[in-house]
Amino acid sequence: MKLHVEEHGHGDALLLHQGLGQGSWAWRYAAPLFAERFRTIVFDTRGTGRSPVPDERYEIADLAEDAAEMLDGRAAHVIGFSMGGYVALTLALTRPELVRSLVLAGTGAGGPERVPRPDHVRETFKAAAHLPLEEARRLAMPLTFSPGWTDANPERFDEIVAATLVRATPRKTIEAHTAACLRFYEQSLEVERVAAPALVVHGADDLVVPVENGRMLARRLPSSRYVELPGLGHNLMLETPEKFVEVVLDFLG
Repeated sequence: MKLHVEEHGHGDALLLHQGLGQGSWAWRYAAPLFAERFRTIVFDTRGTGRSPVPDERYEIADLAEDAAEMLDGRAAHVIGFSMGGYVALTLALTRPELVRSLVLAGTGAGGPERVPRPDHVRETFKAAAHLPLEEARRLAMPLTFSPGWTDANPERFDEIVAATLVRATPRKTIEAHTAACLRFYEQSLEVERVAAPALVVHGADDLVVPVENGRMLARRLPSSRYVELPGLGHNLMLETPEKFVEVVLDFLG
């Protein structure tokens, strides 16, 4: 599938994979910082932004194949956020020669031990699905940040909401991504077989993928470093891009 891909900067390849329903806009603040050090690859996931919206069902494994095609034989450091973490882990298992290291942010490995999001978060996202797009964003997106962040940063929040409305992700894609994630949760991954060194970074106040998932993932990976960021929510690279990039660069050396 021909996805919209952009590459910026010079150096070792660094692939950024965003979360459920997000396009490349999710890296609007972090990608320029990474591009100062790396050949930074950003793209629109299937069904988002300038990439096509497929009719057929697809799995996390298919998104991992998309990532492999973008790398075109290059070994890269791979940053996977939320659903992108599921893709990054899958890529590390199916195409290990392409993954030099992993950064797994706000994510987990699925399986029966997975800790689901709180009921009030699930109900809010469900309610937002029936609202006009901007209203839906303003209802649900505050839950992807730490408590009070959107009120304290209204201009930044308005920028992010506006970015989501440019080539807005259709509900068809949200449903397809959600279904792929649910199947991933049920199947889980043998992350104990991941050979690449990994950084697991998680906001302590993450309501979308509760922090226990990140802690469990770090324990299961053979070679991992765990960084928990107190007072931060799910969308780390949007809430605090400078801190997120600092933590990642410290790991990548």
